[in-house]
Amino acid sequence: MKQVHTYLKNLTKYSSGFTVKQLNIAPKVLIVIVLTLLNTTHLFAQQDVLDKPLTIKLSNITLADALLAIGDKASVSISYSNTRLDANKIVNVDATHQPIKKILHDLMGANLKLKVQGNVITIQTTDNKPVTSINLNNNLNEVVVVSSRSPQHISEIPGTVWVIDSAKLQSQIKAGVPLKEALGILIPGLDIGNQGRSNYAQNIRGRNILVMIDGVSINSTRNTSRQFDAIDPFNIEKIEVLSGASSVYGGDATGGIINIVTKKSTSEKLAFQTEVGGRSGLGHGDDHDLRVAQSIAGGNSFVKGRLGFAYQQNGAAYDGDGHQIIIDTKQGDLQYNRSIDLFGNVDFKLKHNQSISLDAQYYNSKYNSDHGLFLGNNLAGALPANANNGIAPDPSLLDVRKGFDADVVPRSKRIFINGQYRIGNILGGQSFQFQAFVRSEKLDFSPSFPEGIVQSRDLTVAPGNVKPLPLAASRQNTDVYGFKAVLAKQWDKVKLTYGADLDHEKFVGTQAFFDTNLSYSSGGLINKTASTLERYPGNRILGISGFAQASWEIMNKLTLSGGIRQQHMDVTVDDFVRFQQQVSVNYGVGTSAAKIPGGKNDYNVTLFNGSLIYKFSNKAQIWANYSQGFSVPDPTKYYGTGSYVRDGDNWKLVNSINVKDAPLSGIKTNQYELGGRLSDESGFKGQIAGFYSVSDKAILINTSNFTISVTDQKVRNYGFEGELSYSQQPKGLIVGVSGQFIISDIKTPDKGYQRNSIISTNPSKFVSFAGWQSQDFSVRLQAVRSLDLKDYQNLELKGFTTFDLVGNVKLPLGTLSAGIQNLWDKQYLTFWGQRSVLFYGAPAKLYQYYGRGRTFSLTYTISY
Repeated sequence: MKQVHTYLKNLTKYSSGFTVKQLNIAPKVLIVIVLTLLNTTHLFAQQDVLDKPLTIKLSNITLADALLAIGDKASVSISYSNTRLDANKIVNVDATHQPIKKILHDLMGANLKLKVQGNVITIQTTDNKPVTSINLNNNLNEVVVVSSRSPQHISEIPGTVWVIDSAKLQSQIKAGVPLKEALGILIPGLDIGNQGRSNYAQNIRGRNILVMIDGVSINSTRNTSRQFDAIDPFNIEKIEVLSGASSVYGGDATGGIINIVTKKSTSEKLAFQTEVGGRSGLGHGDDHDLRVAQSIAGGNSFVKGRLGFAYQQNGAAYDGDGHQIIIDTKQGDLQYNRSIDLFGNVDFKLKHNQSISLDAQYYNSKYNSDHGLFLGNNLAGALPANANNGIAPDPSLLDVRKGFDADVVPRSKRIFINGQYRIGNILGGQSFQFQAFVRSEKLDFSPSFPEGIVQSRDLTVAPGNVKPLPLAASRQNTDVYGFKAVLAKQWDKVKLTYGADLDHEKFVGTQAFFDTNLSYSSGGLINKTASTLERYPGNRILGISGFAQASWEIMNKLTLSGGIRQQHMDVTVDDFVRFQQQVSVNYGVGTSAAKIPGGKNDYNVTLFNGSLIYKFSNKAQIWANYSQGFSVPDPTKYYGTGSYVRDGDNWKLVNSINVKDAPLSGIKTNQYELGGRLSDESGFKGQIAGFYSVSDKAILINTSNFTISVTDQKVRNYGFEGELSYSQQPKGLIVGVSGQFIISDIKTPDKGYQRNSIISTNPSKFVSFAGWQSQDFSVRLQAVRSLDLKDYQNLELKGFTTFDLVGNVKLPLGTLSAGIQNLWDKQYLTFWGQRSVLFYGAPAKLYQYYGRGRTFSLTYTISY
């Protein structure tokens, strides 16, 4: 202010000689002088704020939280909405009586422009570059939480981690590649995805995967294989993948973890995004899928939010020979499907280094058409011979036609709410996160013949009085809630993350049986519910766990990590009448049946992991690790079975599989891994890991009624997964290969290790790609090759190779994306189509699901 006083004094001195006339000739000059004075005062006020000394110490904190803490300490708001900050970068701040501007420059680099308006400091760049730029060829600096429950750079993780960023994912999705298939292409260790509703047997390293949305599991103990029918890709920001067995997030992750990170608002400015698109084989009038999506985002320095809405209506799908693909009446189809995904989130930045985020989702993916699969008059095209007087079904009668009307159709409906509270620098410099979530899920299936029902046994009222085999549809409802608490502390060379989890799951499974007269007379097109039975025993599962993960930099480039998880689970199973006896009583074969007793079973398991990583630099590392995973097989397919004999009108229970006499065993998996990764500025990038995993038990499936048994047979999987690519920068050629080579064996009693069953094991797969990229244009040709696989029972999966062409071009307004799937129009039978024949039998045509033929896609996206 001393400078201002001198300025005014000089101005008075020099203006004292002016006449009124002179002053009158320049009234605008006086206004300019006043404005200049005000602006000068404002500039000095800015300087005072930026020069304000501050003493602050922060450790193991994200950059976003660090800026929030600095702002709180200085009683100002620090805004960075107009820059591309690596907001999740882990930083440390140690400043004693230093100006704010120096602290910010030290924290984020020199290419800063700091603008002060009132009590708001806005961070801008002086060279139009990101404040904390990340080399596009070196994503090892990216921060993920999938490996340790707290933010961690990929370069520090002693394991195989893949990040599918928005650009990679959307380049596939907008070119017409569905989510399941896109993930199978982009994640080297993940199996090729099915084209229907189910992602059955789509594993990582031959074992089950844990799928999460924003760190919350969407798996259920009743494994319905619909984790990827849970969110529209329009609402996905990126996908984090950890390959291999892990217990960090709990059970089911014996093969790996996929964490779907949703889009958030990153700007205070109001922002919109609109997307419209479609795909078609162009050979038939009903072969078209149409989609539209819209989002709105924005906020201020205190609160930011985003709301995204995506809608898609599918039509028919045709194979490489031009025939309509048979509708999947077992696990559900995506032909004629309509999906709606409404996903919203809001983030609050509070004082004292605190934040709150809330996510809410409504998702409904449902069959939506009057087209259905005609099964022939009196169902003669599909009715098994043992339910049709020995007459084999005639598959030539099968036809997709109009007239379909059913009370229950394939549907995946979810309501999901997730809340998180974070605070940094508490309890001696620790960061704390508390998470609470709830999920309600309703899954419906197609009208079809119920598994395990034998007409001559279960539907014979008396000699000469045999009920027709009905059509029925399963309905499975799951409700989940839970809490997670995590604390993390960073010392000079030691990091500790620890916490506790609690989750509760409730499952109810029923089966709707349809009016047989309507079903038979309409050829299976009209299905109205006549009765509803219990399909599976209801169960409730309570899990309580504690865990700790620690890392120690034992020397300059070598870090030792290890962890432990103690997991306790209570599984409560309801009393249950065997499904076949319920059906018998429902159709008049007897009047009552004894219940198989339920009960409660406890699991207590301790899981360990340990690893070493050697960092040549932030661009190159090698590692070795050991980890354990644990899973509880589906209790609904294990319990509730037994033997009955008819005693008059009552079905008497002879023996059963129940909680007390035959408790279900959990399965523990041990994994060993050696790997390395490299990413350099020349454009080369690679990651490869060899793995060996072995579980202490095996799950065997009875395909006659789809119950399971757990045996003491070991299952071992070994092989390698990896990716190697080269990308010219800033524009030019892109080439690469990725994939997984895997061998899966089961230890048989008489011959030792033999090739595991193809029922749940997929063959090796490889992806290669080549293309060109620039700032405004990209194109990529990709080939996906799966090998053949034969198991110890001489059952075989036939591999196939497909090609896709995807690309996009930036327009003056928006971006246009285009793609051709199955470029050469290859005719092939999907893995699910090959397995379904083994599962469900004759007629084969009813269950042979061929891959979609050549399909063209076009999507227009504009952000404004």
